[in-house]
Order: sequence, then C-alpha cells, then structure tokens
Amino acid sequence: MTRKPLIFAALLAAPLPALAQGAPSPAPEAAVSQERLHKDVERLVAFGTRHTLSDQQSKKRGIGAARRWAEAEFRKTSKACGNCLQIVLPEKMVTGPRIPTPVRLVDVVAIQRGTERPNEVVIVQGHIDSRGSDVMDAKVDAPGANDDGSGTTLVLEAARVLAGRKFAGTIVYAVLSGEEQGLFGGQLLADYAAQQGWTVKAVLNNDIVGGTHGSDGVVDDTHVRVFSEGPRADADDKLRAAARRDGGENDSPSRNLSRFVAGLAGDKDGDLAVRQVWRADRMGRGGDHLPFLDKGFPAIRFSVAIEDYEHQHQDVRTENGVKFGDTIDEMDFPYLAKVVKLNVRTLAALARAPMPPATTAQAAVQTFTDVKWDAVPGAVGYTVWRRRTDEANWSEPLIADAAATSVRLAGVRGDDWVFGVSARAADGSESPVASAVPGGAFAPLAATKSVP
Repeated sequence: MTRKPLIFAALLAAPLPALAQGAPSPAPEAAVSQERLHKDVERLVAFGTRHTLSDQQSKKRGIGAARRWAEAEFRKTSKACGNCLQIVLPEKMVTGPRIPTPVRLVDVVAIQRGTERPNEVVIVQGHIDSRGSDVMDAKVDAPGANDDGSGTTLVLEAARVLAGRKFAGTIVYAVLSGEEQGLFGGQLLADYAAQQGWTVKAVLNNDIVGGTHGSDGVVDDTHVRVFSEGPRADADDKLRAAARRDGGENDSPSRNLSRFVAGLAGDKDGDLAVRQVWRADRMGRGGDHLPFLDKGFPAIRFSVAIEDYEHQHQDVRTENGVKFGDTIDEMDFPYLAKVVKLNVRTLAALARAPMPPATTAQAAVQTFTDVKWDAVPGAVGYTVWRRRTDEANWSEPLIADAAATSVRLAGVRGDDWVFGVSARAADGSESPVASAVPGGAFAPLAATKSVP
C-alpha cells in the first residue's frame, strides 16, 4: 500500500491564491488620461526632431528643447504633490559608431522615494530621442510619435497618476536619450543606478507602445508584448555550468518579472492581455533595458503586438501612394492608454511588495525536496510555488502562508519540478516569484548572497 505524504493532504485542501495580489484600494490606473497622452505626443512631435545629435540650445526644436520640456513636466507633477519627486539629470559626454564627435547626453529622471524601503527601486522608462531613415541625419524632421513618443508620454503620465501616493519602495520615472544612437541613455541610467547602490527590483522599458496596425494590414489591439531574457546576460562560466546541471534556462529574474506582469493583465473588462515573448528583445534589435540586464538587474520590454515598419525609422514622405514616417495619425491612443494602465498597475504592485527572496532547492538523490530562502525586509509571509519543468507559468502554489524560511516537501522528487518562493507584505502585496535555480535571485550575481 502506497502511503500518501501528509504534507499533500493539507496542501491540496488549501485554497489556491492568485499569483499577484495587491491590497484593496482605489486603482491608480483609473486616473490615466487618454487626452493628456495625446497632447503630450503632439508636443513631442512639435519639436521637429529629437535626434540625439540635434540642436541642444534651441528653445523650439531639437533634443535639448524636448528634454527641457520633459523636465518641466516632471517639475509640474512634483509641485502638485508637494515636491514629492526629486528631479535628477544624469549626464555624460559620449561617442560611438553613431556619435562621431563627443556629444552631451542627458537623462531626465524623477524619483519618488519609498516610505519604508527607499533603496528598493522600480524603474519605468522610455526614450525621448527620435530618428529618420538615416540614423546619422540630425536635421531631417523625425516626429518619433510612436518610437518613442509613446514611451515618453507613458512615463510622464505614470508619474502624474502615482506621484503623491505612498509606497514602501521607490519608483523612478526616466526619460532617456541616445537610444537610437546605441542605447546610451539606458547605459547612463544603469550606471547611475549602480552608483547609487540601488536594489533594482524591476525595470519596465516601454518602447513603441502606441500602435495597433501592421504594415501588412494585420491589426491587434488586444495584446501587448513583454520581452524577457532566459539565461542571464551577466552569467559567468560557473553559473552556466550550475544552470546546465540544476536548471534555470527559463527562470531568470526577468522571465519571472514577465510572468508577474502577465498575471496582472487581463483581469478587467477591456484590459490588454500580455503576450510573453521569451527572448530579450525583437529579433536582431535592442532597447534600453539591455544595459540593465548586462548589470544583472531584472528588466523587461513592453512593445506593441504588431509593429508597423513603414512608420518607424522612416523619413516622412509618400512613395507610390504609400505614406511613410512615424507620425501621430498612425497611433492608437485608446490602446496606448491601456498600456499605460498596465504599467501603472505593475509599478504600484511592485512598489508595495517586498523583494523576491533569494531561494534554493536541494533534491538530488533523495525522495524529498528542501526549499530554503532568505528572509526579506517587509515580508510577513511567503508562498512556496512549483511548476513542471515544461510548464510556462507558475500555477500550483504548494504552501500559501509559510512563516519560516525553509520547508521540507516530503515525497516531492525535485527532478520533475521547478520551485520558487514569493514574499508577501502585511497589506497582502506579493512579489514576483524567485526561482530556486542557479541565478534565480533578483540581484546582480556579484551581490547575490547564498542561502545557508
């Protein structure tokens, strides 16, 4: 007679909690304004070009004027909430293959400090620079409505609706420069985050998030794509060998961040569903989240479900009856508003929740599995998860309210499963799951502390 482990009798009888739950409160995303988004994109387009190599001194045209406008918008938002935002302007002189002579690069950043754990940081970002067909042409009109006026306005609107609210962790709103010339703005902010010693919980990079029509006529206004890396960009040979032995190819912190966002989406009428794309970015292309991944910070990219290649990276013109150029009339603002709402919901959930705990599992050559994790500040309990190795998402919580920092799963043979743990705050806010695999901790490898 086979004896059923006692642990399963209790676990299977327990209700299954939702993966990502927040404390009941008025939803901040309800304040997102489609009208403000439209006006912001109109204003950005009116600068003519926002090319990184364009005029920095003009008050009306070029990257300098656009950057100062974004800074002024942050300052208006801060004033409205009693100066609750700290505005910083990281800058650097940069050169590169697409910057032949040194140019001053500036990011515009607003920081909303957390009330309990201000060093735990969630970043939302978009790039303000634009380009035409020739990436080196700083004179041609480059309206950059969708790429990435949409991401820039998303960041500004997120700050407007979240500023003044209280969160345990810090939210950073960032308008970046230099993306089209080589991801320079993302690199500048990633370096700044490391210099500040921030514990970066998540980076939400929004790049091309305001369109629904493809150049081939395909339309999708019901999904947003979220890109996440598999194997960590900061992995060394030791980690790669450990992951080959114990798993983890599909369990980077960024991949679990993508799963978390997907769990927050689509639960209300009219919401977008997340289409998780399990690669760091689109094929052969990149975005400003990549420098953060290189440093070991969890980072994902939001982008439209369908791209329109005739209306990005193109001079404004008409050829053979076909319109080209990244103009505002090609955007879908109801769709953009939905992407903004999902970002706001994600920011609020992450800023309330504790950090995901560094977690390990030991199961080799035994009939049970020991799962251990670090205690994290702000956590009053933990959820222990498992999923099959070929299963896409976390769907089977094993223990819904673990108070200790370790558990022995009797009769659970670990070879067939991936295990993870999420942390829960007193208000019910729950972190993303941290996988119990090599490299699963939400921290750069150099800062990851092993679990005893």
